[in-house]
Parts: sequence; C-alpha cells; structure tokens
Amino acid sequence: TINQRLDKDSLIMICDEFNFEVEFAEQYGKDILSSEEKETKKEKLKTRSPVVAVMGHVDHGKTSILDCIRKSNVIADESGGITQHIGAYQVEFHNKKITFIDTPGHEAFTAMRARGADITDIAVIVIAADDGVMPQTIEAIDHAKAADIPLIIAINKIDLPDADPEKVKVQLVKQNVRLQGWGGSVEYVECSAKTGEGIDNLLETILLVAEVEELSARYSGNAEGVVVEAKLDKGKGPVATILVQNGVLKTGDIVICGAQFGKIRLLLDERGQPVPICHPSGVVQILGLNGIPQAGDTLNVVLDEKIARDITSKRQYIIRQRQIASGKGATLDNLFDRIQQSELNVLNVIVKADTDGSVEAICDALQKIQSKEIKVNIVHKAVGGIVEADADLAAASNAIVIGFHVRPNAEARKSAELNKVEIRLYDVIFEAIDDVKKSLEGLLAPVIHEEAIGTAKVKQIFKISKVGVVAGCYVTEGKIINDAPIRLFREEIKIYEGRIASLKRFQNEVKEVHEGQECGIVIENFNDIKVGDIIEAYIKIEERKKIE
Repeated sequence: TINQRLDKDSLIMICDEFNFEVEFAEQYGKDILSSEEKETKKEKLKTRSPVVAVMGHVDHGKTSILDCIRKSNVIADESGGITQHIGAYQVEFHNKKITFIDTPGHEAFTAMRARGADITDIAVIVIAADDGVMPQTIEAIDHAKAADIPLIIAINKIDLPDADPEKVKVQLVKQNVRLQGWGGSVEYVECSAKTGEGIDNLLETILLVAEVEELSARYSGNAEGVVVEAKLDKGKGPVATILVQNGVLKTGDIVICGAQFGKIRLLLDERGQPVPICHPSGVVQILGLNGIPQAGDTLNVVLDEKIARDITSKRQYIIRQRQIASGKGATLDNLFDRIQQSELNVLNVIVKADTDGSVEAICDALQKIQSKEIKVNIVHKAVGGIVEADADLAAASNAIVIGFHVRPNAEARKSAELNKVEIRLYDVIFEAIDDVKKSLEGLLAPVIHEEAIGTAKVKQIFKISKVGVVAGCYVTEGKIINDAPIRLFREEIKIYEGRIASLKRFQNEVKEVHEGQECGIVIENFNDIKVGDIIEAYIKIEERKKIE
C-alpha cells in the first residue's frame, strides 16, 4: 500500500527497474545529534588511549593473557572456561592506559568478533604455539583487515614442550601476514600467559603501535560512544557496557542509545565500582536506560529529554515497521501463515539470553545450520528471563524456547506445562546449537533405501478358486517374509511390483521361508505368474538425514 515500508533489497530492485539511483538515509535523528563538536578543530583534539581487540581461535589463551595483564581471573566467571560475551577492561602500563576488548573465539561468535574489530584501534591475534593457525584465527585476521586496523601477533603458550613458534610464522606467511624479520611489517611477540614471559613486551608493542597510529579524540563536550554489550539485570534494570569514543560521559547525562534513552543514574567500571566520569577510550557500564539497547548501537548525549524521547520513539516505530514489512515480527497473523506452509519443514525457535551479544551469536549460528529442506525460524529473540508471554507465544507458533544463562519464572513454567511447550536451558552456546541441529535432523525427511532380503523361483502354477493363482516356489537366496513388498521379474525385466498376500509351507500359513525350502506364494492383486519367474522380496530402511 502507499504507506507500507519496503525492505532494502526490494527498494534497490524497483529503483533499478526504473533507472533511479537509490541512496539510504542514516539512522533517524543523526542529523539532529550531529553537534557542533563534530567540526572541532585539530588543536582541540588530544592523544587518547588505544582500544585493543584480543582475537583468535577458541582455547588459544586470549582471556588467559588478559588475566595475566589484569592479575585477575575472568575465566572463572565463564562457563566451560570459554568467553561467551565481549568483555572490556582497562589497564595501566608505564603510566599509560590501554583498553582491552576480549572477543570470543568460537565460530558461533563471528558477529561478536566482527563488532570487536569494528570499534577498536589495534587487533592482537593470539595463536597457540602448539596448535598453530586455525579457522577462527584466519577469520579474526580477516575481520581485522576488513576494519583496516594494525595487527599484532601474540604467539602464546611458548612454555609448552611441543610449542613451535617457527611453524606458526610459516603458517602466517601462507595467510599473507608477514611478520617483522620475515619480510613484512606486522609486529609479533612470543609470550606465555602461564609464566608471564613476554607479556610486558606485548604491552610495550601495543603502546608503540598506538604511538605510530597517532590516536586522538576530543576531551570536552557531549560524549559519543558505542554499546559493546547490553543486558537486563534483576536489581539494576537495563545495563549497557559503553566504550566512550569522544567527549566526557558523566552521571546525570541524558543519553540516546539506539532506540532507547535515559538519564544516567550510575557509571560503573569493569569491577563494578562507581565512577563519576568516563573519558575517551574508557569503558563503563551505565544504569538508567528505559530499555535494553542492541550491541553496536551508538550512544549520544543530548541536552533535552524531550529530544531524546522524540528520536527514540521515532526509531522504535521504524524498527516495528521494518519487522512487519520483512515478516519477521512475531504476530499471530504471520505465524499462522508460516505454520500453514507445511511443504517446508520449519523449526520455530524463541531465543532468550542474558546479553544482547549472546542472543545475536545464537541466532547467527542457528541461521547457519539450515538446509534446503529445513528452515530455522527465529520467532522472537530478546534479552532477559523467560516469561509467560514467551511460553504463550511458543504455544501459538509451535516453537521451542532456548534460554541461555536465564531461567523461566513460575508463570512461564506453568504455561509451558499446560501448553506442552519445550523450554531448553543452556550455559554453553555450542550445546544449544548441537541440540537444535539434532531437532532439525528429526524434521528432515528421512533417507529411505531398500535392501533385498531374498529371492524365489517359480517352479509350478496352481489355480485355486476363491484364492487365485498360487505360485509354487523354491527359495534360492535369503528368505521370503509374509506381507513383504516384492518385485516380479521375467527374463530380468520387472513385470510387477506389489506385496505378498499369503505365504504357505505345505498347508500352513507361515511368517517366513528360508533358502533351500519350497513354499506357495499368492501375490496381492496379481495372477499373471508364469513358471521361471523370479520373485524378489525386499525391505525399506529409513535413516535419519544428517545436516552437514
């Protein structure tokens, strides 16, 4: 209709058809928020601390290196010793600050890692000296290159007996990453998070690269930043982790975070301690937003709460319109349509998690495991515990509910029991993905293959009234089973396909006749049997189809 919103692809296609060039506007309100500080002269800019993304393959020691730097233990808080969220920490070395962003290494977190690279100045790629370059290492290097930021290679675990740093260097050359001393300019450090060897060298290298990059920001005026992570805390409400990029963020500031706004009640550092202000390259948690923003949203400080309300309400309206246009909104109308599409097997899923990054990672991984025959449909995704509305929506859409680091409340449990809704709770994302994969394999049409179980040769024909033609047979191979599907061959050509109606040995009806024995066979609805015909019995075997 005239007031209906079209998706991006449709707009490009229609404009192209009529030879129009299409240009997409930035997020609503950007022009209002672009303050005078944007035209700040260079002399007002000051040197800022580098923001470093620590990236690499799972279990190569990224968080262990940060632990060693921070002299704390982050891993203890993570399920299975795996970083499931983006953590942001600030450390001081030689009276200079460095902000670290620890990104998860498993392939399920591609989107989160990409975001980690997009908001940072330097990427430290951690590679285990005993394991070498792995798939997620290559992915991390690609993300850093795409973000056009300098690389530092940290060859970790050099204390292990089977460590081979030279092998890692050779593998990096194959990935077109040329280290210093190997015909390139990429800095590298050999270190051990366990013994602490080379860690100071790594920090010095980071500060050296940051100096070359000449990083700067303005230290006055309204703050601008990026949401690194967002979650719903039971006692505190919506909590967003913010990386400040320009200006100074203070308690009491009115902020817009994507489609949410609020007045900052409290700023907390990485250890949960209150702080009054946050400068560029600093990371703080902010309390006081009216809702949970999305990871990657921009934060802007505004002077007037009315402007904040107007911009966010308009942005929320646009998001709702987009959902309706793309058919992804969880409305009963389109859920009914989806359920009607029975020719396509659909596994409907509702995803609830403790942080926005985890929601995004799970949904991203689920989209990757679909095949041509099957479709994963994310009916609804949100941050927070599983509530009654989630269970009701799952019942209406025939969906399963996946909870990550969250639990259903009493009302949700009752509704799930009443409506027979399955709620699955997980602490490790990989397990959730594996379980959904198994569910999908159950929905895939099974692979059916046939297996011959026996053949019999027709030796004589008997015509019996009220019965029809009985074939006197000799079982030459395997066994013939009563009621089995059969094929009748004459001179190696298939004449008929059907089932055995009756199988007799002498005068008795039997279940099966084995090789070397004689029997009488009546074929269902078929009498044109001749001496010399071959009857082949077979069975159909169903196998569950696997998703690659």
